[in-house]
Amino acid sequence: MAQILFVLILPILMPLTEYLHPLVLIVVWICYSFAFLFINSLLFKQQIKIPMNSLNVTIIGYSIFLLILLFFRPGGQVYDHVNVIPFKTITFYLDGETRPLIAFYNLAANIGLFIPFGIYYRCKREEAKLTNLAGIAIASITFIEFFQHITHRGSMDIDDVILNTTGILLGYLVFPLFRKVFFIQK
Repeated sequence: MAQILFVLILPILMPLTEYLHPLVLIVVWICYSFAFLFINSLLFKQQIKIPMNSLNVTIIGYSIFLLILLFFRPGGQVYDHVNVIPFKTITFYLDGETRPLIAFYNLAANIGLFIPFGIYYRCKREEAKLTNLAGIAIASITFIEFFQHITHRGSMDIDDVILNTTGILLGYLVFPLFRKVFFIQK
């Protein structure tokens, strides 16, 4: 049923491929399917066992998908924009300056697509401190933003750092809920 619904909303998602790599549809499908599996398992109190090696391979594959989305976009786009004013881009999207789907995707994806990294960090180090993760997240995302800028494969935006870091920290915080469904075999 979930997959039929995804196929029905696919025409609504197609405009994302105008400015992002077509792989975005696969990433959205994976996130959508995972969310459905998670909610279904949580509601029916089912637990899924995942070997740590499988989780490691999954996060590496997921990271590659995200890097493709970040660095390989359709041609003809100019990326020379730099925003160092916090919340400027977020406000732009919230004020309705662009199509609603594009605004929603940019805000939600910049948070949601980074949640798995916070969960993964807790899977590897359950007792890890949030402050340590925040420092790692800010440094890593700032490096990616800078690298996008110098390679002209994306724009450098402080709001991306804020939103991506929020996603990673949110993943860290929802880990106890994640553990109700997924049991990681170390």
